[in-house]
Amino acid sequence: MSARALMVELGDRAYPIHIGAGIVGEAELYAPHVSARLAAVVTSETVAGLHAASVEKALGHAGARTMRIVLPDGEAHKDWNGLERIYAALLKAQADRRTVVVAVGGGVVGDMAGFAAATYQRGVPHLQVPTTLLAQVDSSVGGKTAINHPLGKNMIGAFHQPVAVIADTRVLDTLPPRELAAGLAEVVKYGAIADAAFLDWIEAHAEALAAREPSALAHAIARSCEIKARIVAADEREGGVRALLNFGHTFGHAIETASGYGTWLHGEAVAAGMVLAARLSARSGRIPAGHAERLAALLGRLGLPVKAPTLPLAMWLELMGRDKKNEDGRITLILLEELGRATIVKDTPARAIEDLLAG
Repeated sequence: MSARALMVELGDRAYPIHIGAGIVGEAELYAPHVSARLAAVVTSETVAGLHAASVEKALGHAGARTMRIVLPDGEAHKDWNGLERIYAALLKAQADRRTVVVAVGGGVVGDMAGFAAATYQRGVPHLQVPTTLLAQVDSSVGGKTAINHPLGKNMIGAFHQPVAVIADTRVLDTLPPRELAAGLAEVVKYGAIADAAFLDWIEAHAEALAAREPSALAHAIARSCEIKARIVAADEREGGVRALLNFGHTFGHAIETASGYGTWLHGEAVAAGMVLAARLSARSGRIPAGHAERLAALLGRLGLPVKAPTLPLAMWLELMGRDKKNEDGRITLILLEELGRATIVKDTPARAIEDLLAG
């Protein structure tokens, strides 16, 4: 076994992130969490035919009994109906509190399976096996679980940490190019908010990352997870510094909600949102304009959209006004103090946001 393990340090709820090539079938990674238990594998229609059987075989070798729950593909199904499908399957199988929910898929599957685990019988363990780059570097780590509502993204959910994350870089070989690029948006985010040297590295290796060069992807995943693990350990429930991980997301979530979930991939919307947030940072005098354009250029090189869709200003403000970071009716934004360092801003004038979106 050639996995690298990083720890999310949360006291007695600390858990490992295993990163490596070909590790999805390694029974010893699952055994400490599933032995002599029922493992409910939650996956999607596409991923079921690609990776679910390998995970189920490993779970069996680890001493678990398995069942499979297959959800429709896509963000449009990250809703009450999908959640009910998981609950119904667990109830029919007489799953108890020792059952481990195993999420095998991208961010949609991970969020829904995690939320089901957080609420089924008031909480059962779950284990994340992310199969997209975005899920490996972001959504599988940190315990945020949720479903979407027509009026807002991820508005109904819970914090529920996994018992482990198993990120196999080899499964990314089956990822469509658009999905790979969406994951790279979150990789860029980590450099932009927390590590200027990592951002430099991403710029130098942009083509290698887009071409799925194994060592480049492994480094990008490991460094992204290191940054997120450190931030989550410092602020598990987003009372402070964890909000920095939402750089670009206030704009991005508005794009996803307004466009219809799934029209823009999450990473695509975040990319356009990061460009808007960087340009607002420049307009407010926090960073030089050239730094904002440098970030936009990098995202463009990675095949990501850097221009947001045209939406009515009132719609932008309404959707951004529902963001979970907001307080007392004021829109909270994550802005850059420099490339590699971000800050939480709660007093951005509404006129500055309006001028940015109008221009």
